[in-house]
Amino acid sequence: MTSERLRSIGLSLLAPAIAIVLSILVTTVVIAAVGSSPGDFWSTMFEVPKPRLRVDILNQTAMIYIAAVAAAIGFRMGLFNIGLEGQYTIASFAAASFAGAAYLSGLANVAAAIIVAMAVGALWSGIAGVLKTTRGVSEVISTIMLNSIAITLVGYFLNTRGVKEGNTVHTKNLEAGSTLGGFAPFEDRDGEIWALTIIAVLVGIGFWVLLNHTRFGFDLRASGQSESAALASGINPKRMILISMMLSGAVAGLIWLPALFGGARNYGTSFQAGLGFLGIAVALLGRNRPLGMLFGALLFAFLSVKSNDLTFGTDVSPSIVQITQGVAVLAVVVTYEVVRRWRTRLEQRTVSRELAGANGATS
Repeated sequence: MTSERLRSIGLSLLAPAIAIVLSILVTTVVIAAVGSSPGDFWSTMFEVPKPRLRVDILNQTAMIYIAAVAAAIGFRMGLFNIGLEGQYTIASFAAASFAGAAYLSGLANVAAAIIVAMAVGALWSGIAGVLKTTRGVSEVISTIMLNSIAITLVGYFLNTRGVKEGNTVHTKNLEAGSTLGGFAPFEDRDGEIWALTIIAVLVGIGFWVLLNHTRFGFDLRASGQSESAALASGINPKRMILISMMLSGAVAGLIWLPALFGGARNYGTSFQAGLGFLGIAVALLGRNRPLGMLFGALLFAFLSVKSNDLTFGTDVSPSIVQITQGVAVLAVVVTYEVVRRWRTRLEQRTVSRELAGANGATS
């Protein structure tokens, strides 16, 4: 392996290494500043998870990864789809309502609900795409507003048409034939890895193939890097914006489905909010690359699940984990930019030396 290749690999690993060190240092300082024990925090976080927690980590990783891919589709196009939260909320409610109504049975009901979730997510995200392409409205503003509208609409329909049990309200429970069994790697009491976590694998593979082996993926990357250059090469930027937003929303619609058909079985108090925002953070952390986002999703899932141990075993607030996650994302964004500029200067110096040597030899 050449020295240039080794240098390239080293520089690629330098940014995440610096980010990890910075995250640990900042988190340690914050914990000490609030009067808690950094040693207790890190010993708890680095303790090997129990089997039940390992299952939870894998299930959470799948949902966070799907959310990250949904965000990355927009980022690759140069769009900031901050509306993932609203898109997967309204899509999950629609899928749960459809599946609970039992128009179909068995796997047909599951498949149809998946299609409903993707369609609703795509249509809801498409509103922001239409506003941007026809009226020039920033997708950041429109998707933030659509988040609030989606959550309000779901709350209204849930309260007016949902099933009320005591102080809770939810959609109709799925019939037994429409629930999917999972894989129990440990004892039954430790829970199952949901069957629809396979969606995360399929989404990741599909995203990689789309970006690297299709014309649409090339157009997507070209439009994201330079809209004017893409237009000059025959690409319709407005069409790409609309398709990208709808595709991002369709993937966002899948985020909570593993839990719906795995353990939740209805949309109600069991619905897990916040996955959309986690997906945006993981997409940034993984630099919008399938493998990088996988490691980011696993890290965030690990931190989120392990934060529960802080409540029972230490005096450290679980909110510290959110600080760790935020610092990790910020550190990665900053360090990647610093390393990129450093790498550019090194390459410029190398080229300058080679040119100077060639000119000297010619003289």
